[in-house]
Amino acid sequence: MEAVLTVVALVFVLCVVLGVYATVKAVGAAKRGVDRTIAQARRKVEDTTLRAKTFAQPGPSGELAQLRLTLRTTMRATQDALHAGVAEDESLKESLDLFKRLSAHGFELDADLKRLEAEPDQGVIASRLPGLRERAERITGSANSLRWAAHDRARRFAEDDLDTLSAQIDVEAGALRHWVKESPTTSERSWPRTPEAAAGGSGAGAGAGAGVGRVRPETTSEARTSKDSPRPALTPPAQRPVHPWQRKAHPESTS
Repeated sequence: MEAVLTVVALVFVLCVVLGVYATVKAVGAAKRGVDRTIAQARRKVEDTTLRAKTFAQPGPSGELAQLRLTLRTTMRATQDALHAGVAEDESLKESLDLFKRLSAHGFELDADLKRLEAEPDQGVIASRLPGLRERAERITGSANSLRWAAHDRARRFAEDDLDTLSAQIDVEAGALRHWVKESPTTSERSWPRTPEAAAGGSGAGAGAGAGVGRVRPETTSEARTSKDSPRPALTPPAQRPVHPWQRKAHPESTS
């Protein structure tokens, strides 16, 4: 009885532990989903605000907003392209590591641009803008290179796969169309034998100089004559010759 109670207690404790673990995991997943949603919403709000500033604030402030918007858009596009490609191509892991290092410089530049947005003096913004623009061009240029290289690699793999698939389909299509049986060879063909050819074959065995299958005119005409004129049913007996030394037969006496 005590053993049964111990087993029941252990099962109960195990169920409680599993329930707590599942609850913690579910809460963590929900929290990550909420954080991701909030980050995406905040990013969209910031992008919309920067896009509005590029049109509403001409001069150094508008250029600063445009520079920051270009940096954020380029880095995000490259990040999405590399993360999507690394799932299919393991060789992009090194490119992804390089992009992470490049992202550190991008975040630093974005922070500098964001702090400069709060600067009320337009002259200070104009004086620092060329250096910031140069840094942004270097970062975005490197990010574009990584993204375009990943796209070219994926397109090249797709073209190679399409070429291989097309070749296999051509071979299969040719095999499916191969339904006509091969015609018999020349050695297997048999030609009908005419009476003349048969007679010629028999005549070739009689004469050594005659060719194979050659028909003699005499034989052909004799065969045709014998075929046209019917033979008599019975052959009449030939008359026996009488010699001088033989006696004439006397008629028998009737007496």
